[in-house]
Amino acid sequence: MKSNDLFRASGIMALGTIISRITGFVRGILVVAVLGTTLLADTYNVANTMPNILYNLLVGGALTAIFIPQLVRSFDHADGGDDFASRLITTISLILLVLVSLGMFFAPALVRLYAPEFFTVGFETEKDIAIAFTRYCLPQIFFLGLFTMLGQVANARGSFGPLMWAPIANNLVGIALFGGFLIISPGINLSNITDFQIALLGWGTTFSVVVQALVLFPVIKKLGITIKPRLGVSGLGKSFTLAGWTLVYVLISQLGYLVTVNVATSAAVRSAQANIETGVGYTPYTYAYFVMLLPYSIVTISIITAILPHISKLALDGKREEVKAQLVRAIRLVGVITVPSAVAFLLFGPLITQSIFIGISDDDSRYIGYVLSALSFGLVAFSINLILIRGFNAFEDTKTQVVSILVINIFSVAMSYFFLVFLKTQWVTIGLGVAFSVSYLIGLFVTLRLLKKHTGRLALSEFIGQHFRLLIASLLAMLPLFAMTQYISWLNIEFSRAARAGELLVVMVVAFVAYIVGAKALGIEEISMIRHLGSSMSRRSAKTEEND
Repeated sequence: MKSNDLFRASGIMALGTIISRITGFVRGILVVAVLGTTLLADTYNVANTMPNILYNLLVGGALTAIFIPQLVRSFDHADGGDDFASRLITTISLILLVLVSLGMFFAPALVRLYAPEFFTVGFETEKDIAIAFTRYCLPQIFFLGLFTMLGQVANARGSFGPLMWAPIANNLVGIALFGGFLIISPGINLSNITDFQIALLGWGTTFSVVVQALVLFPVIKKLGITIKPRLGVSGLGKSFTLAGWTLVYVLISQLGYLVTVNVATSAAVRSAQANIETGVGYTPYTYAYFVMLLPYSIVTISIITAILPHISKLALDGKREEVKAQLVRAIRLVGVITVPSAVAFLLFGPLITQSIFIGISDDDSRYIGYVLSALSFGLVAFSINLILIRGFNAFEDTKTQVVSILVINIFSVAMSYFFLVFLKTQWVTIGLGVAFSVSYLIGLFVTLRLLKKHTGRLALSEFIGQHFRLLIASLLAMLPLFAMTQYISWLNIEFSRAARAGELLVVMVVAFVAYIVGAKALGIEEISMIRHLGSSMSRRSAKTEEND
């Protein structure tokens, strides 16, 4: 796959992802405005995260890792792969229904597992609300699975856009839900929230996932794909064998995330006991992580999704060097966005979060920014690692990648508990950001070494020089702006939220232009990616208008 082809494929997805992330941002801002950043928000966020964790743990990772390579191979079947896809979707759907039923029954045990501090004496209200939210949100598991399966079928047939565009429907429902809630029932807290309000927020959140899944059915029909309920596991043996190791991979990953949730909620409870009012806990980490993932979601995921079917075919044909070349190209292209984004998050984390999160205090929004700055160190390594993991997926090696995620999570877990014990309570959540960053930096070297068995030696030198020049261009563009913002802060000039947003806009525009100029001056060829992505998205928009 040539770079221009990659740009065209990823451009469509990037446009959908940008709109999705914008609407997701609005939704996230409204959630913070309604629930705040303290324990009430933690009860909702822990419960709303649970379906994603359980889904990814037991099914989701296997689907995304092996579904496309297996579907690509099923195209050679007489029916074009329809029977294979139907049986796999039916089988997974039944598994998900059983999982939902068990999860709703054992909701108290799940809350105790992920947020044991809610069972501390004196926090009975938090515990009961978290359990209720969990029961309302767990049915999302089934519809997350349905969405993923239909989207991966479309991807395997060369239709990449729908998987990126469907979440917009999810976000719009969430915006309507929380926007309406903010108007009708402002000022809710742990002491005055009603059972009806809890049910409305819980079921409303689940309904948004239902809509996200259902909008893909017309897409599948338009592609001429016939999906029918079909029982039986004939021909699925290899898929489930590969899924076994993927399950181990995701299990290790989610155990690491379990520790993150535990440590964050422990910090939140301790903060409440110490009468610390600044929002410390899982919610600040969640929203900082969400902001950090923006460039990854828009660019990295788009490029990964575009190249996976291609590199799967290259791997099937035994073209190892071409697989390696595609991975290196993807890493260099992604770096054009992730490197300056990481620098921006590091330098301007508090300014970013203070500008976008409304309905909470400056202290709370600034704290989210500190967490974002801590997470920034890991953004580039996280993105590169995910690209390399797709290399293992292309060769249908779900076993070796387990070593990589094991190393990452050993370091993450160790550092998380270290920070919980030795840091002051108000700094623990920031420490979790540092743990994430350091663990993925270490994991990158491990993954590079492990992939050698399939692609030959993939050295840092194939992209580190380019990334270093990107770093220089980013620092030259942003350090003067950072100095100016710090000087303004030193003067103790009080900005309104609108003025602060204006300051951020000016900083980002000037930084972007300066970065482009600097990158071109340093001879970074991949900087043309931005222009190609823009052209791809413009063509997509024009085509959409014509169709309308």
